[in-house]
Amino acid sequence: MTDRKSLRFTMRDKRRALSAEQQREASLMLGEHLAAHRLFQLAHRIAFYLPNDGEIDLSYLMEYAWQQNKHCYLPVLGPRNGRRMWFLPYRSDTQLIPNRFGIPEPVHSRRDRLFSPMSLDLVLMPLVAFDRAGNRVGMGGGFYDRTFGFRRYRRHWQRPWLLGTAYDFQQVEQIDSAAWDVPLDGIATEQGIQRFPAYTPD
Repeated sequence: MTDRKSLRFTMRDKRRALSAEQQREASLMLGEHLAAHRLFQLAHRIAFYLPNDGEIDLSYLMEYAWQQNKHCYLPVLGPRNGRRMWFLPYRSDTQLIPNRFGIPEPVHSRRDRLFSPMSLDLVLMPLVAFDRAGNRVGMGGGFYDRTFGFRRYRRHWQRPWLLGTAYDFQQVEQIDSAAWDVPLDGIATEQGIQRFPAYTPD
């Protein structure tokens, strides 16, 4: 088993140590793998994220998604005590504002219609580390696990697909999963796409 606190420290340090060129090359390669994959091609409503703290950048893939007339979304944080996320449409002209963690998200008000996570086809999830069984370590806030916790109670696999995105070096041998963790259906890195045992597409 791998201690999550030390794992976060080690992997975040490795991400930040990458040069701009290394980050760009990995991002382009990941985008190429995903753009050619059936999982991405079948999805119409896709949740992206804006990179923070060295996370792999999906902007090249997002540009391609817009060209393919796919609907792109970004997460927005709910109330402070809720620790869940909703989603708003994201286009090249969308105005952004930093949330309470300093991460840009679409400007919105309480009157805006926030997009339900259950209505997404594909969610591209940032992470700090992952293992070959589909377990992930995030930044520690638990936002993705709470937001997509409904996936744990379904007897049959349904959307949205949850696909982690990371650098290949972020894979570790084993992560001790917690009861509230929502496992990934797959992982995309600059080396390609892995499907995990629980992944059962229709």
